This record gives sequence, C-alpha cells and structure tokens, in this order.
Amino acid sequence: MRFCCRYHLGEPESAKNPKLAGTYVFAPYGQEKKGPLMSRQLCPSEVLYVAQRSRAVLSCSVRGDLDEGLFAEAFAAKLAEHPSLRCRIADEDGQLVLQPLAEHEVPGLLVRQLGADSFIEEFNTPLPVGGPLVRAVLLRGEGGGEYGVVLSVDHTITDGHSAIALFNAWWRGYTRLVEGGSPPAADHHGSQPVPVTDLLPAASEQETQEYLDSRIERARGRRLDFLPYQAAGIELPAGERELTIRRIQLPAEQTARLRQAAKEHRVSVHGLVAAAALLAVQRQLGPEARTLGLLSPVDLRTRLDPPLSPEVMVPAVASCVDVLEVTAQSDPVALARQVNDDLHAAIGRGDFLQELRIMPRLVEYPWLLATSVIVTNMGPVSGPPAPRASRSPMCGWFRPGRTTTPRPAVVR
Repeated sequence: MRFCCRYHLGEPESAKNPKLAGTYVFAPYGQEKKGPLMSRQLCPSEVLYVAQRSRAVLSCSVRGDLDEGLFAEAFAAKLAEHPSLRCRIADEDGQLVLQPLAEHEVPGLLVRQLGADSFIEEFNTPLPVGGPLVRAVLLRGEGGGEYGVVLSVDHTITDGHSAIALFNAWWRGYTRLVEGGSPPAADHHGSQPVPVTDLLPAASEQETQEYLDSRIERARGRRLDFLPYQAAGIELPAGERELTIRRIQLPAEQTARLRQAAKEHRVSVHGLVAAAALLAVQRQLGPEARTLGLLSPVDLRTRLDPPLSPEVMVPAVASCVDVLEVTAQSDPVALARQVNDDLHAAIGRGDFLQELRIMPRLVEYPWLLATSVIVTNMGPVSGPPAPRASRSPMCGWFRPGRTTTPRPAVVR
C-alpha cells in the first residue's frame, strides 16, 4: 500500500491579490511541523543576489496525462526536503538572514489557466519581497491534456545546477508517485546548507587586497557600453513589460551544427555564443567600435574539495569578468577564441575565487560588477523525466524589476 497524502483546493489566490484571479493553490491537509529550523546569516555572495532579485526560472510544456494532486504532492515533498525552500529573506539585528517561514506561509503548487501569454506573465512576475523564495505554477490548458510548468527560485538560494536538479527531482518524485511509490521521508530537522564562501580554500588578506586593487586599477578610465535601460522610478508606458525576453530555440540539427563548428574551430560553444551575443549588442548600439564587458559564470561545485552535489540548494557559482573591444568587422571565431583564452587564463589564476572573496568590499565599488553581456556555460542539460508525457524543457535567468544600473543582456 503506497502512502497517499490528501489535498484540498485552497482559497483562491485572488483573495490575497486581485491580480491573481483564477489562481488556486494546492495545500496539504494535516501537514505537521516536525522540528525547529533556525535562521542562517547570508554570506556576501548571497547578499548580492538579494539586491538583484534575480531568479532561476525553469519551464516546460507537457502534453498528456498529468495528475495534479500527485504533482502537488511531489512538489511539497521537495519543499520538505530542502530547508532553504521553506525560508524568506529577512533582517535580524541588522543582518540579512534566511528566516524560516511559518507553516501556513510555506508555498503550495499554484494552478492557473494556460493562455497565450502565460509563460511571459510568469517570467515577468517577481517573487514577493519578504515572502517565499520559490514559486511553482501549473498552467492548465482548456479541457486538460496540455499543461505548462514554471518553477521560479530566488538566486539567493540556488544556481543553475541546483535549480535544474530540483526541477528534475520534482519530476522524478511525481513519476514515482504515479507508478505507485511513496514519497521520501522528509527530514524537517534538517539544517540550512553551509554558504559556499565557507567552503573556499584559504587565502591571505594581502592576496585578496592586491587582487581588489588590481581590479580597481584595470577598471579606472574604462567606459563600458551597455544596451539602454529603464531608470528606477520612471513609469513604463502602458502595455510595456518590465522585462524584454526573446527565446531563440535551436532545433536539434542547428544545435548539432553549432557544436560541430565549435569543434572544428577548437573553441567552446560558450565562446561562440558569447561572441554572437557581443556582436549583436555592438550592432544594436551602432556602427562604432564598442568596449563591452562579458561576465561568464564559473561553476564552483566541481572545483571544491570535496565536490558539492548539485542537490545542495546554494548559489555555488563565481564569475570571471572580461572586457573586449568589438567592432562590426570582428570575426566571430577570433572573438570566441579570445573569450575562451581569457576565461581559461582567469580560471588558471584563480580569479573566480578572488571574485567571491572581494564581495564584502564591492558595496564600496559597485561599478566593478558592471558588464554588458552575461552568458552562462552549463553545457548540455538533460530534461526531466515524466510518465506518459512529452516535454520541451527550457531554463532561463531573468532579473525582474527596474534597475538603477545599466542592464546587461543575459543569454542562457
């Protein structure tokens, strides 16, 4: 006999927010609090994401049968498994912390009607300030048989690898329930994961200060170019969205050609995509030569000792910042090779580790974070498994809300 958790269709979300008319939340009956969860202070790299309010947003389309109750149960099991998903960001005695939510505040699966703009609406809807750090939405097509799934997770508690691991684990849990299995036992006594900055190898204060001084010196007198942005406090025109999202999905044949071209030219796919993005920004800004910044995330999980599992919900990522001169005549392959060479050299020097160590000081030098383009480099990613359904997974990182600094183009 498999374990079965009963669900009721909770109160309409529109009762709390009129903008969410037609939205319902699945809430489990008899959910017991198994033990206390303590607040944990955010480390400097996590604090950076608080100001950005950036999210990892993963979505997929589903055609076929889907048991909404079991899908909600599988999501609830993931929340029970990961303490940080049951927290908010709060200020305690002047320090930003992950603070446990009250039992009634822990989010359930939201169910909404699937419409033509549903995915864009989800991408443009930020997580509430001071509220849950995760939102899961099931978009139900008219008459059933077609669904959309959108998972948003605050980057303060995740990176691309752990967000995808969470998404895939949610689907695996649902598959197990559909096939008659039981959800894993939840450990409500689990503690918050250790901040990644506590896992870095030791370095002297002098080395870190010298690195910061060199970053400041390189940035002096250098003016980066950016795409236009909307300044904070300015109202958007009617009908204009706060985010501009363009999804370019290459079919399998074109993806294979891209990877083959990278192989033939002995550059990475990341390098080619970065070069294309840099050239696109240069052309958008005009015919002149442009000085553009490129931020490439660097995965820390495989570079820590011992390695950190993708299942651990922390932003285990650093970055390398590059500056390149781009003209309309720049050769994409040569630009890709420069991107690769600069990134490999920076990783070899350990710059990505120093970028994390100088985080506490960047509040004094915020312009050191400025960049024109962000291009992730996670490599091939497998989609989630699901019973009797076909999926088209995609993932993206979006920055909701207006900003007072130039906004980089983000490519995932």
